[in-house]
Amino acid sequence: MPERRTVPRKKFHLYLRVMNDDTGDRMGHMVEVSATGLQLETVAPLPLEKEYYLRLELTSELADRPYIVFIARSKWCKIDEIQPNLYRVGFAVVEILPEDKQIFVNLVQKYSS
Repeated sequence: MPERRTVPRKKFHLYLRVMNDDTGDRMGHMVEVSATGLQLETVAPLPLEKEYYLRLELTSELADRPYIVFIARSKWCKIDEIQPNLYRVGFAVVEILPEDKQIFVNLVQKYSS
């Protein structure tokens, strides 16, 4: 499949859980990130083109609040090449509050490579 991403994605070096804000269920954890999206490692495949209210859990070193919530759409899903019991799911951020966007961008800049 040809690369369609226009913003480079970077490996994320912190373990941050991502929850479904509607259900409270754990979705996975962030493994790659860009200014416009993220990749989660999950234990189950997720449907494509579905919008989720995602809650990214933060620590006090990262922000003055315990989490940020944003809407993201699942764009692709594949089995992890190294651990076939896990899945990689790519999301595009659809909507995020400006103050939460700044926290997200700071995370990308500080904790990714």
